[in-house]
Order: sequence, then structure tokens, then C-alpha cells
Amino acid sequence: MLVSGDEEYRSEETLPQLARILARRHGFDCTVLFAIDPKDGTIDPNVNDNIPGLENLKAADLMVILARWRNLPDEQMKHVVEYVESGRPVVGMRTATHAFKLASKTYGKYTWDSQEPGYEGGFGRQVLGETWISHHGTHGKEGTRGIFAPGQEGHPILRGVTPGSIFGTTDVYGVRLPLPGDSAPLVLGEVTETLEPVSPAVAGQKNHPMMPVAWTKTYRRAFGKMARVFNTTMGASQDFAQEGTRRMLVNAVYWALGLEARIPERSDVAFFGEFKPSKFGFRKNEEWKPGVRPADLAKE
Repeated sequence: MLVSGDEEYRSEETLPQLARILARRHGFDCTVLFAIDPKDGTIDPNVNDNIPGLENLKAADLMVILARWRNLPDEQMKHVVEYVESGRPVVGMRTATHAFKLASKTYGKYTWDSQEPGYEGGFGRQVLGETWISHHGTHGKEGTRGIFAPGQEGHPILRGVTPGSIFGTTDVYGVRLPLPGDSAPLVLGEVTETLEPVSPAVAGQKNHPMMPVAWTKTYRRAFGKMARVFNTTMGASQDFAQEGTRRMLVNAVYWALGLEARIPERSDVAFFGEFKPSKFGFRKNEEWKPGVRPADLAKE
């Protein structure tokens, strides 16, 4: 189950394409959920309080989420909470670190800036490993080049990923070091001078130390079951245009499901159809494509 819902990084473009790759090239059964305008049933990332279909998480083996500050009603949010607390795996992308900004107190501890004792930082910090902290790179000007963390070159998630092929035009997010619990950084984010993959690294303190931009960890549910978690602060549609970034994400799905032995030596991450990612940014109708319904995407 892939859950999209952000107004900045075009998750409504990234996740359908990721689902096609996972389903058609790797045999996974995928469903993508979207932020939906209840007035006409179209995909609208600016609607932050409606992601229909979350009840299907009851039967899901994995939740992949790229959402930002969603204020979901209790009847929708409960399905996310029940999934997480069931001890099943999670893959988080980009703004999933601050996926929820809930007005209701029912599941308030999942809010990005939760102060509830034992659940500080909400879903992002407790489940994924970090909540929203800062833009470490200059937003919109400095990119992210993925550098394998020392000693992680042989990790299954990095199998077949060519060094230097993980890149994104989104900037590196700041995190608090060290990451909590058993978090293990896999990829560090080298801040680049420009948004071009060939750009040199920024000189100075921004890259000393580099911030982790992809890591693994576990999450222990209330009754003790451990869930595998992979999180990356990359994943915007423009990031997804890079082959190395896509391969890392496809491999992470295998790993999260405990299928790392089945990760190909070089996972097939070729696009289905044309993929022209929109530039990230807060827009009304300029960058995201209005008038599209989920059923329209299913035909592609």
C-alpha cells in the first residue's frame, strides 16, 4: 500500500510510478492512495484532510508513505495507527518525517511535533527515526548526492546501486545525530553547489559531517513485535527520475518485507511510459495536474 499526500514534492507523481515498477517488474500487488477533493473525486494534494481507502491497510503487508502535515480525521487516521501498531514494516520518503499535523487529540501523539512522554517527535521520530528539523542544504539551490555510509556498501538495499547514482534536486534535510535507537545510516547526503548531478560538493561545514539521507531501523509495537523500517529524506518526483534513487527504493521494499535474499543483482527500475516529473514547490494548479482521478492513472 502506497500512501501519497503532500503539496510540495509531487508524491502523486512518484508513488504511482513506483507502484508500476514494483508491480509490473517485480510482481508486487500495489495499491496507491491519494489526497482527494471530496467535491469531485479528483486528486488534489492541497486537500490535507482526506485520503480515502486507508482501511485497506488492514490487509497490507507494507506501507510506503510520502505525506506532509496531513490533518486526517480520526476515522481515517485510525487505520494508519492500527497498521503501525500491528508491527508491520514501513518505508518512509521525504516529508513522511512530518507526515501528520493532527487537530484531533485522539491520535495526537502521531503529530510531527508531539511532546507526549515516550512519543516525542511523533510518527516521524518514533517510527521513522526523525521528525522535521531543518533544511540543511539551501532549499531550491543546493542538491543532494547520495554517498554510501562507511561499511554499508554491501547492504542489500544498496545492491546494484552504482556509487554516485543516487541524486536529488531536493536539498538535504537536517537530522539530529546520532539517530535514535538502532537506526543505521546507509546513505549520507553530500550537499552540492547546484541542482545538477555533476555539481561539485559545497565546501565548508555543510558536509562535515554529512547528514544521513537514508537509514534502516526497527520499530517496536506496544506488544513487543519488531517492525522493519526504511526511511529516506529523498523521494520527490524529481529525485525519483534518477536511476540510483529508484533502485534504492525498490530494494528497500524487498528488504522491509524480509525478502532481501530475492533482491536482484541489479533491480529493474525502468519507467513505464513517459515520466516527466514536475518541479517541486507549493503551487495551486501550475505544477500538479488538476482534474485527474485515481481511475485515470490505473489505465496508464
